[in-house]
Amino acid sequence: MTFWWFWAPPPVVEEATAEDLDRLAEIHARSFDGVWSSEELAALRAQTGVVILLARRANALGSRNPLGFVILRAVADEAEILTLAVDPRQRGRGIGVQLMRAAMSRLYAERTKMLFLEVDEANEPALRLYRGLGFRKVGERRGYYQAGDGGGGALVMRADLA
Repeated sequence: MTFWWFWAPPPVVEEATAEDLDRLAEIHARSFDGVWSSEELAALRAQTGVVILLARRANALGSRNPLGFVILRAVADEAEILTLAVDPRQRGRGIGVQLMRAAMSRLYAERTKMLFLEVDEANEPALRLYRGLGFRKVGERRGYYQAGDGGGGALVMRADLA
């Protein structure tokens, strides 16, 4: 027997608007120690080459609150993920994967060749996500994260898009 009312369509990924920034700042604060305010997110969003993509429920009857977001910055044929955050209450549902795939697809369509990111070397869930999407380690930064779970080291990772 199928309980169709329990099934929910996957979230919709779209560009964030100015009205979303307060909620994104809340998600970021629940996800990281180094908090970005809505004003800082607005300043980032205003920069050339920066895009904020967010995931929200596809159900028109449900909440329109963001579930998570990713910020990317592209210059020439390279791009970087500035941050990826999923509301802690929504983790484990594939939202991070969906956000990253949408970001990578967008960058591929824009002919971006390489995508970089930095991740705490102790963040196993993030490392599994990124490796599953084809990222590989290309460098390390010791003591990069002051409040990391491990020694605060960051791995620099790269995915080839072209």
